[in-house]
Amino acid sequence: MTAILPGRRRRLTPLARREARWGFFFLSPWIIGFLAFTLIPMIATLVFTFTNVTLSQDRPLRFVGLDNYANLVSDPATWASLGVTLKFAILALPVGVLAPFAVALLLSSRHLKVAGLFRILFFLPYVVPFVAGVLIWQSMLNTDSGWVNEFLRWLGVADPPNWLQDTTWVYPGLVLIGIWGIGGGVIVYLAGLRGIPSDYYDAAKIDGAGAWATLRNVTIPMISPVIFYTLILGIVDVLQYFLVPLVLNQGTGEPGGSTNFLNLYIYKNFFTYQNMSYGATLAWLLFGITLLITVVLFWSSRRWVYYAGEK
Repeated sequence: MTAILPGRRRRLTPLARREARWGFFFLSPWIIGFLAFTLIPMIATLVFTFTNVTLSQDRPLRFVGLDNYANLVSDPATWASLGVTLKFAILALPVGVLAPFAVALLLSSRHLKVAGLFRILFFLPYVVPFVAGVLIWQSMLNTDSGWVNEFLRWLGVADPPNWLQDTTWVYPGLVLIGIWGIGGGVIVYLAGLRGIPSDYYDAAKIDGAGAWATLRNVTIPMISPVIFYTLILGIVDVLQYFLVPLVLNQGTGEPGGSTNFLNLYIYKNFFTYQNMSYGATLAWLLFGITLLITVVLFWSSRRWVYYAGEK
């Protein structure tokens, strides 16, 4: 039996080489797209942060070192927009993670006879064009004529909330709009719930576990990878929250600056103020925050995420 010397590369067979070539061929559209639309723009924006790139012609292009980062640190609008984003995240993120889970638990129940119909109904809003959905909700949350407030008046609420024009109620209003589109998350949770072996539930039933004990000791641990996946996507989405306030208020930040999110402030610097360098600096700040939170979550996942294939 011939020993394989350490460090010697194993020569591929003609069949393996042909399979590798075809593999790279089919991956090439993604690789080209990643290079052209992700990696190269990221490098370009990083270069922008050290220059004074603007769309105006009155200033020559020059290297400014860390001036943009110094401006970022001293810019109160940057930290105000970051504070708005974090305040909204405190409310929206738990709802965005738990609401689809609760709906998926309900739809996976054997006692719900029309679960298939409800799955379709919950998923339908997810395929509605997003801007159209936001405009529909803007009408529904109208203080005077929206059906949400009309329903509250019918219930006896004399002075229903001004959902989108009151700094106290604007975040709950935005969360309502977000709940309307949880169909994608519901489908992901349903797939995770269907993947839990029924033997675990049978064993819990034999041990006398009730519904809450079964949920806590069987369902949540077994579906924790899906919860982790949804949490990561939710954090990325909430830090990049942008389109809803742009459609509702044309990016003005009303009411009272409470919807001037960080991603919206980045958009304004790029396309309204045409300050490309400072907008790129803000974008790298957002990237750094997202990366830091994601790394911390992956580090902590070993303590609470259970993978059935691990020893």
